[in-house]
Amino acid sequence: MSAVRQGAAGATRNCPHCKATILDSATVCPGCRGHLRFDSSPARAALDVPLRVEGTIEQPSNGGTAEYSVVLSIRNDRGDEITRQVVGVGALRPGEQRAFTLAVEMFATEKSKSGR
Repeated sequence: MSAVRQGAAGATRNCPHCKATILDSATVCPGCRGHLRFDSSPARAALDVPLRVEGTIEQPSNGGTAEYSVVLSIRNDRGDEITRQVVGVGALRPGEQRAFTLAVEMFATEKSKSGR
């Protein structure tokens, strides 16, 4: 396991377990929930969840099989697209449903924790 890193806010790295791009400061991968480092400080808790969206899609019983793509797009304050990713794909048979949850979690950086 790696030692605690003191990188810039927003710095990223790859999770060694699932290879997702995660915050360099993370102690637990938000994707696979694998532990990334062990130290004496407790795991970071989210300060806030300013955005949480949940929804369900359902394919009607009288419809055929339908495919879906889950696309996530992040934009800056000017409306410019920063990233666009397909995060999941699949198919629904008649009568099947899928539930989706999107959550944006905010974390304090080391500088904001210490008041610097």
